[in-house]
Amino acid sequence: MLELRPGCEHCNKDLPPDSPEAMICSFECTFCAGCAQNYLRHICPNCQGELVRRPIRPAAKLAAFPPSTTRIYQGIK
Repeated sequence: MLELRPGCEHCNKDLPPDSPEAMICSFECTFCAGCAQNYLRHICPNCQGELVRRPIRPAAKLAAFPPSTTRIYQGIK
């Protein structure tokens, strides 16, 4: 089950579970589309894996399978 982390690790932008801007790698490192494209070139700085669009969990499933509230913020380097 994906964690659906709440924000970009690079700029700290909020990324709610229904955000089409959320990008993740295979380890679920999470970035906004702007940072993924403009700063990271779609490569995760943590694992060097590909950043792809995070799937949107159907709203009806969020109550039973809530998103993570743990925010990871590395800051712009």
